[in-house]
Amino acid sequence: MELIRGLHNILPRHRGCVLTIGNFDGVHLGHQAVLAKVVAIARQRQLPACVMLFEPQPLELFAGDAAPARLTRFREKYRALASLGIDRLICVHFTPAFAAQAPEQFIERLLLKQLGVEQLIVGDDFRFGKNRSGSFELLALAAERYQFGLYSTSSLVLGEQRISSTLIRRALAEDNLKLAADMLGRPFTLTGRVRHGRKLGRDLGFPTANVFLYRRKLPVGGVYAITANTVFGQYQGVANIGHRPTVQGQRQQLEAHLFDFKADLYGSQIEVVLQHKLRREQRFDSLQQLQQQIAADVAAAKAFFGQHAAASAITDKTEQNG
Repeated sequence: MELIRGLHNILPRHRGCVLTIGNFDGVHLGHQAVLAKVVAIARQRQLPACVMLFEPQPLELFAGDAAPARLTRFREKYRALASLGIDRLICVHFTPAFAAQAPEQFIERLLLKQLGVEQLIVGDDFRFGKNRSGSFELLALAAERYQFGLYSTSSLVLGEQRISSTLIRRALAEDNLKLAADMLGRPFTLTGRVRHGRKLGRDLGFPTANVFLYRRKLPVGGVYAITANTVFGQYQGVANIGHRPTVQGQRQQLEAHLFDFKADLYGSQIEVVLQHKLRREQRFDSLQQLQQQIAADVAAAKAFFGQHAAASAITDKTEQNG
């Protein structure tokens, strides 16, 4: 998938495409339905399937620290979009000047002159331009005037529940990992590079992979049973996500203790899959109390994985006999 960073990097050869626009935070099942439609139309018309998104996300510019936690970093979005068949990702630097442009300017200069959009796919609640004054209705008038195709996307529902990034964040905040995974189409994950830490986990008998997550804030926090995808394969483990109050941690971080793991992960990327929440993060009065709690967390995580494996074995046997 080709990545175009910044409007100044849009070249004449990039004209002509099928485009959708949005944050795509989480790249959840609703997003995936939209992206599948983009790819299908693009293949039918022999055009590139393109996504336009914004960095920072608009609410991060307008609301600052009050903006909601991201489900996915840009790197994670890129990988997810590429896996879904998108040909070109246009990353627009979202600035006050860009946000203040007239919606007609957005349509005529960017969508038509620079990109030569032939088919545009957005939600009927899509807003853009100064004071969010641009609307789907304005796009419809432009589509008729300039002769480009315009499609509306209806929200995908799960049962009677609409799927949205906001609802996924709510499910995660309520520790409902299953509901979040159902809406995402996969378990919730966090990725990052393993860096050197203070080695306190090793001193306590539970060496950890310390992962700096490069986020303003996290949609999850606490202690979890996890599986970790590493350069050496997949391992089960337990992870603390938060500020590490017992050791006066100053930033949000993920510390993962992997079971039966002896190799060196420093400098490598790791993907941590949250499987089950064990407890909230808490402060302990001593390192000895912390050590005892980590041992209890490890035992609880292993018990969870044991029960899960037993349940899967019963299901497999039932299906074979059925």
